[in-house]
Amino acid sequence: MQDKLKMTKRILVIDDEDSVLEIVQISLESAANWDVITASSGSAGIELAVSKQPDAIILDLVMPEMDGLTIFKKLQDNIATSHIPTVLLTAKVHISEQAEFRNLGVAGVIIKPFMPLDLVDNICKILNWT
Repeated sequence: MQDKLKMTKRILVIDDEDSVLEIVQISLESAANWDVITASSGSAGIELAVSKQPDAIILDLVMPEMDGLTIFKKLQDNIATSHIPTVLLTAKVHISEQAEFRNLGVAGVIIKPFMPLDLVDNICKILNWT
C-alpha cells in the first residue's frame, strides 16, 4: 500500500449517482492521494476524459442518458481517449458478461456494492499498478 500512496494518479469517475461519486472520490483521495475528477453523465465524462487525460476511468454501467458500454465505445473510438484504461463499476454482472467486457477491451469490473477501503487495491490490481 505504501508504494501506491507514492503514485500520483488522475482518475475520472463517471456515475449518475451522487452518493457513489462521493464515496469513490473520498476513498481514492484519502487512501491513495489520487486526483479524482467526477462526472454525472456520459457526455460530461467524455468531455472530461478528452480535456483532462486521466490515468484511468471508473465507469458505471447503468446510466440514464447513455449506458456505460456506449460511453466506453465512444471513448475507444476517440484517438484522444482510446488509450485510457476503463474499469466498469456495476451491480449487474454475470460471468459471461465479464468475458464480453474483456473482449471489448474493458480493463476490469468492480462489483457494487464494493468496500470503499478496498477500492484502491482493487483498481491497482486490475490495472497492474504496483
